[in-house]
Amino acid sequence: MKIKKLLWITLGFIGLGIGAVGAVLPMLPAFPFLLLAAFSFGKSSEKLHTWFVGTKLYKNNLESYVKGQGMTNTTKTKIIITVTLLMGFGLFMMIRKELYIPCTILGGVWLFHIIYFLFGVKTLKESGA
Repeated sequence: MKIKKLLWITLGFIGLGIGAVGAVLPMLPAFPFLLLAAFSFGKSSEKLHTWFVGTKLYKNNLESYVKGQGMTNTTKTKIIITVTLLMGFGLFMMIRKELYIPCTILGGVWLFHIIYFLFGVKTLKESGA
């Protein structure tokens, strides 16, 4: 049981670290990594989860989505661009190897992500606008 808890804590801190970098860098979305951190800390330690939920990083980037209020257009755009670039790279590599069925599946997953973020997630007004 301790190994599983340690793995969740490690995954939580990895998500937190990448999410913190993503909060500063314009092309790296913080949202999915901070969501990973929240989930991982929730699975590993109530104390870590409570601490994380109280941080400014969580409140600025994740709290509104977790409460069901939605995301800003900037956050949605960062996520869509990152997903498109990563999946585009995967598609490019698979097409070179003539793996057309996996390409079709990956294309479907990409399309689902785009549709979900455009129509499934509520859009919040930017806080500074």
